[in-house]
Amino acid sequence: MSMKKRITVQLCVVGGIAIVVTTMLSMFVYYMMFQRQIFSDLETNLEVIEVLFGDGTIENGCQIPSEDVLRVTLIDQEGAVLYDSDANSFSMENHKERPEIKEALKEGIGKDIRVSNTIGQNTYYYAKQIGNNYVLRVAKEANGMLALFYEALPIIIVVAILLLLICSLLAKYLTKRIVRPIENMAQELSLITEFEEIVPYEELIPFATMIKDQHSNIHKQLRDLEHSEKIRQEFTANVSHELKTPLTAITGYSELIEEGIASQGDTIRFAKEIRKNATRLLHLINDIIELSELDIAEEEVKKEELDLYEIAKNCTDTLKITAKNHEVELKLIGNKVMLYANKNMMEELITNLCDNAIRYNKKGGIVKVVLYSKDENVILTVEDTGIGIPKEHFARVFERFYRVDKSRSKQTGGTGLGLAIVKHIVAKHGAKITLKSEVMIGTTVTIEFPSQNKVEKK
Repeated sequence: MSMKKRITVQLCVVGGIAIVVTTMLSMFVYYMMFQRQIFSDLETNLEVIEVLFGDGTIENGCQIPSEDVLRVTLIDQEGAVLYDSDANSFSMENHKERPEIKEALKEGIGKDIRVSNTIGQNTYYYAKQIGNNYVLRVAKEANGMLALFYEALPIIIVVAILLLLICSLLAKYLTKRIVRPIENMAQELSLITEFEEIVPYEELIPFATMIKDQHSNIHKQLRDLEHSEKIRQEFTANVSHELKTPLTAITGYSELIEEGIASQGDTIRFAKEIRKNATRLLHLINDIIELSELDIAEEEVKKEELDLYEIAKNCTDTLKITAKNHEVELKLIGNKVMLYANKNMMEELITNLCDNAIRYNKKGGIVKVVLYSKDENVILTVEDTGIGIPKEHFARVFERFYRVDKSRSKQTGGTGLGLAIVKHIVAKHGAKITLKSEVMIGTTVTIEFPSQNKVEKK
């Protein structure tokens, strides 16, 4: 069932219930008014008749007008019927226990309603004490509530049908009035992000807000997907270019040697170039594999308790030959610092930072690796006295294959992926990375590991 039909049916049901309840209440109110009117008429009639029985003279009863609808009875204090307009008083039973007679003897006036043998007919009694020795009672038969209902039933049915038709028409009209703004809003959902006034009802504001948020999230996800796709395309293009360069060199030198064109001296030089490009190619492939693994890893990083200073010492010892070849001094400053982290990732992190600091340094330059604790956090800094990074490049240095000085990068054998790997490892450990640099003065990379990674000293 559609929403329109459901609302219409529910409104009609409510209207029908309202009609039934109103009818019943109206009949009850009318019946109560009807009773009061009968007792009022009986009281009036009794006051007129009371004059005839004022002195208790029974013979005066014969002067009462003959009316089929009104019954007059005179009873003494003992309940004996002295006169009755509808029956022989001598054959009637004692009336002292009748409710209206007891009440009249006690209170002066008594009332009662009793159902007669006739179905749906009630007899209304009104009694009053006259003088000190007598009770005068008048009675009248009238319709009961059911009889009144049956009598009015045809009119009630006709009115109910008319009211239901009116309710049905009103329900359809109101349903359209209620649903139309919602339909209009549904057609203009795209405008919710710009025009909140199209929301027709206050109750729909949370719904509209949710749609607005979802709309924004979808657009954000699409932008992220577009950005990711762009990065992926750039990465693919960069990988192809980076792989093509050393492969072209290796192929060219190999062909020269294969054709026998190169002399013995050239062969040695070509072999050296082939080895150099093959090594660069191997480093590039290893970095791509490492970066891909970091990208697709969804599981939580496996961490263990380790001494970051010991790992830094092993890394700097390994890179001392590279530093010496670049005429750079490599220093490690600090002491034992325990940390919950992934050992392989920490080795990769420190190695990449130090390797970059060495490659982009100046002859006679210095690279300092510093480890210490601050405010429950573990701090790692790699500081160099190299060529530095211009400020306009700060935002992009951690992108894949991004190089500030492309010619120098190729000369030093860098893959352009080191800092991208560093950024991923930092993110996996919930750490924070900060870059400070001045051209021709040097660069400092600071990594701050949060307190939850720190191991308390025992």
